[in-house]
Amino acid sequence: MSALTPPTGRLLLDPTEYVPALAALRSAVQLRDAKAVAAAFDALPDEDDRALACWTVAETPDCGDFLRATVAARPGDPLFRTLYANHLIRAGWNIRSGARAEHVSREQFDSFHAHLRRAEVLLIDVCAEYPAYALAWYLRVTTARGLELGQGEARRRYERLAEHHPHHYSGQSQLLQQLCPKWSGSWEEAEGFARACAEAAPEGGPQGALVAVAQMERYLEIQRDEDTHAAETYLREPAQHTALLAAAARSVLHPAARTDAFHHVGAHNAFAAAHSAAGRHAEAAPHFRAVGDRATEFPWGYLNADHAAAFTRHRKTALAKG
Repeated sequence: MSALTPPTGRLLLDPTEYVPALAALRSAVQLRDAKAVAAAFDALPDEDDRALACWTVAETPDCGDFLRATVAARPGDPLFRTLYANHLIRAGWNIRSGARAEHVSREQFDSFHAHLRRAEVLLIDVCAEYPAYALAWYLRVTTARGLELGQGEARRRYERLAEHHPHHYSGQSQLLQQLCPKWSGSWEEAEGFARACAEAAPEGGPQGALVAVAQMERYLEIQRDEDTHAAETYLREPAQHTALLAAAARSVLHPAARTDAFHHVGAHNAFAAAHSAAGRHAEAAPHFRAVGDRATEFPWGYLNADHAAAFTRHRKTALAKG
């Protein structure tokens, strides 16, 4: 896998700007070169890297016709059926929007669910034919949430993924969302799952960032229900602070961490955001230094609708103090 390119002095918000392998993949999709797309995925043995690559394809403008045509030409190919399913998932979620359920219209929900059901048809067949195919099971954790199939079904799908890929960070991230109260879960379930994944993962893996994500999810919920001060007070609790430091030390700040892994940047951004939201700017500094100019929309969008502005402002403060 190609290494990450160095920072350029401007914010890099798209992974294709700093991961050469993803830039090449997007180019292959734009050129409608199915052979090159397949070769790009074959060159990524890490399943979490493949998961991010899957979204790079889905986020490439006008990829739908190419993927649909390739599925028709290669009906038995699990990769292109899965990529087309992910295109449908993304299109459906864009229709639904990121709003809370009470702000989504019936028409939006109907179209959203129709897209997810089309994706499910493809993914069910892939999983039946290739039971260890991580990309398809990962996406089925996502569709279970969107189709509101319940905690039990989402966990069942995650467990099928974990049978063959026990530390699949992308799948864990999706189930973590399902376990939050906004998707009918509880904070006990969500935070417990995040801690368990972080503790069970190999040292240096990105799973510790799940602890930061769970904290940011609860921070946002408290902020909505009460106020920013109450949300910050939660993040500043000694137990939350200790858990975050321990998770970072075992994951992205551990000597074994793979700095060339695609999720390395997102994991550091999650830790930086959690520390920044708590006002622990000096402790956010190592994470900002690790990512340089590579910013992510999530979870900075939880601090400001303009996630780039939130990243820039907090990075400036953190680097000045730490």
